[in-house]
Amino acid sequence: MTSTPAEFRCSAASLLDEESMAGTAPTESTWLLVEYAGPWGRKAVAESRLPDDVRTFLAGLDGVRVQLIRRHGGVSGPGVRIFVVRVGDPDGPRVWTAVLDRAEALLDLDVANLATGAGLTADDAPLWLVCTNGRRDLCCAEHGRPIASALSARWPESTWETTHLGGHRFAGTMLALPAGVVLGRLDADSAVHACDGLMAGRLPVGVTRGRAGLA
Repeated sequence: MTSTPAEFRCSAASLLDEESMAGTAPTESTWLLVEYAGPWGRKAVAESRLPDDVRTFLAGLDGVRVQLIRRHGGVSGPGVRIFVVRVGDPDGPRVWTAVLDRAEALLDLDVANLATGAGLTADDAPLWLVCTNGRRDLCCAEHGRPIASALSARWPESTWETTHLGGHRFAGTMLALPAGVVLGRLDADSAVHACDGLMAGRLPVGVTRGRAGLA
């Protein structure tokens, strides 16, 4: 076995190979986004400093994709913002949100009805989730952080950094809600342009990987 050269970047190799991004969006239909500004490891939830019982709870959520999120610049709070996202439905994506007093309040979520947003508030505002999990892959940090900076300057309330979205070879990557569109090979300028287009009802074809929640 040989080691990977330190200068190797999978995103550059994928672009050089002209690898298609079509059909590479994540297929999970229910997502739970949890605000956590602490350090992100390769296995973000398992290696976080969340309380043990909270990490066990999140790991045991069957059929739910859990993502950690944080504001660009590491600012967090007050409280713990969560979002529940349902994508892939014929009627379109749905997003619900709440602010918890502390992370342990996650244990009180209505797990059986999580996909319906039970006990949460519906939220149809734009939500830009940019992967910046450099411990999973350096490409995500190198490409994602400038994107998060540009989007947060334009849409500070809508922009969040998130842990691994999948497809780091297509970095920078992001999930745009409520459209449910997953984007790739972005830079700061193209990300702002794509989000402008999505808000106007246009699909940014050249940087679209697909819609989340669909096979």
